[in-house]
Amino acid sequence: MGLVVAYQNFEQGYATSHERATCNELARRLAALKGFEFAGDHDPSAEYPGRLYFVPRRTLVNVDGIGEFGIASEDDLFGGLVPHAFAASKAITHPLLHEDAPAPSGWSHEFPERVRDVVLGGYSVFDAADALAAGQRLLREGPIRLKLVRGVGGRGQRLVASRDELESALDEIDPDELFSHGLVIEENLEEVVTHSVGQIRVADLFASYCGTQRLTADNTGTEVYGGSDLLVARGCFEALLALDLPDSARVAIAKARLYDAAAAKCFSGFFASRRNYDVARGVGFGAQARCGVLEQSWRMGGASGAEIAALEAFRADPDLRSVHASTVEVYGDGAEPPAGAMVYFRGIDDKVGAILKYALVERR
Repeated sequence: MGLVVAYQNFEQGYATSHERATCNELARRLAALKGFEFAGDHDPSAEYPGRLYFVPRRTLVNVDGIGEFGIASEDDLFGGLVPHAFAASKAITHPLLHEDAPAPSGWSHEFPERVRDVVLGGYSVFDAADALAAGQRLLREGPIRLKLVRGVGGRGQRLVASRDELESALDEIDPDELFSHGLVIEENLEEVVTHSVGQIRVADLFASYCGTQRLTADNTGTEVYGGSDLLVARGCFEALLALDLPDSARVAIAKARLYDAAAAKCFSGFFASRRNYDVARGVGFGAQARCGVLEQSWRMGGASGAEIAALEAFRADPDLRSVHASTVEVYGDGAEPPAGAMVYFRGIDDKVGAILKYALVERR
């Protein structure tokens, strides 16, 4: 008998209590899909009586200790493993300002070159001087967006439209954070629609999907991730593309597939059972229509509740070929889930306050 364990990744931990609760609930559902038992949080000192399947909150980095847990392929976890920490972040999407610019060990100059035509204009920087120079260069074209590499769900970002705003924003960034993790400086988009494109593999179940994300106001009034609406097909991307999709979705899928192929080519040792790509469409520099991959997610993410709910529907009905699946995140007191919702968290989070998170599936 195999066991599924939720895994708190080394020093990264969990960002919030609602993320930990969500991870545990989704791990329970993954255990049922695999025919395993859920064994709670992983205890590195314990001796487990069987094969382990890990459900980490973050992308795993191939550092000393991972091999001891038996994580050797995508069959051993829900998420992914990368050879370097920066490869798990949005920093990989853009090139350095110049070839000799500061960068983490193992940096790939090849990857941003391979994805150049499927991402927005931007740079990844790891010190203040490069950040200022890169920001000034991009500001010649129009407003830019500064993104702290460890920010998620739209947090840790700032819109900048002038040199003074740029200097003020950079002054507020911890130099150690900048050096250790980096900053993305990117073309800003208006009228944005964010597509989610991905694939998931759990046991004998394999699915591909595309959809869009929603924004919502958190308990401070800030616009943050509010959920995803997905069309999920059993099988590979060809099965998804055989469905009735708008042209915008087909473009997003094509860009995400190229990004995914570049990652496999450039990062030796990378594998993932959950691959998700955010692809933004909007109006960018010069008031031109633009579309590009923002970042990858080789870990449990905001859409994972919908992904797993879709797999549950495919498991229950072997003839089912596709479903609509959604996740919803609602902030504030008094929020109620609709009938039939699969609730992953409902309560008061220690950082973001009152929040309700659930998933819904609709047969097509």
